[in-house]
Amino acid sequence: MKEKQEILNGLRKQILLMEGFKEPVLAEKPRLGRINEAFPNSVFPFSALHEFFCYNQEEVAASSAFISGLISSRVSKLATVVWIGSSIKVFPPSLKWFGIEPHCVVFLHVKKEKDIPWALHEALTCSSLSAVVGELPEMSITASRRFQLAIEEACVGCFILRRNPKNLLTTAVSRWHIQPLPSLTEEGFPGLGHPRWKVNLLKVRNGKTGSWDVEWRSNGFLYPSKLAVIPNTLHKQIG
Repeated sequence: MKEKQEILNGLRKQILLMEGFKEPVLAEKPRLGRINEAFPNSVFPFSALHEFFCYNQEEVAASSAFISGLISSRVSKLATVVWIGSSIKVFPPSLKWFGIEPHCVVFLHVKKEKDIPWALHEALTCSSLSAVVGELPEMSITASRRFQLAIEEACVGCFILRRNPKNLLTTAVSRWHIQPLPSLTEEGFPGLGHPRWKVNLLKVRNGKTGSWDVEWRSNGFLYPSKLAVIPNTLHKQIG
């Protein structure tokens, strides 16, 4: 009986590894804090397919900022990021707020939206990249499978921004909905505060959904102590 259980545990571990749930090197681990607990083994699967649902331009900006925070720990002088879309509105210098030098990101503007899946797949086959970000409203299950196969081969993280998506059937490991929150200024200091979001994890394979109020600072994602974690209900409406 014990041997069967060990075999079963071994198979589960192999499946999780194939899905991108690998124990990361400490220096490469995204500084997600308590959100890590939503994933199997409390490990965020960086090298996997992640999709972000957006319903207005403010949510696109919030999701782009959150993704920048996610990938910042993996960007280095030797591993760059490719950002692909037909109407990219990211302001490159703003990436420095998340610890990413603008020259480490290659923005690829594709004229025709129908060509974006091809460009994404080609980028995902390049193992020298650390991550690929794509702005793709509609993603078929066939396309998502092709992305995932390329990801498993090259071990590159893939983050897809989907504005007003219609097709919900994909092979993405996680699905998110990021909403902007008013920033809090430091007492006695004028101006804008740190970026803050309502982070909704709508779907996660073999994990737990949830919702958190999150703030970004130079040392990663923080959770203000006065803001409690609340159960996620949005996945019933959106996912």
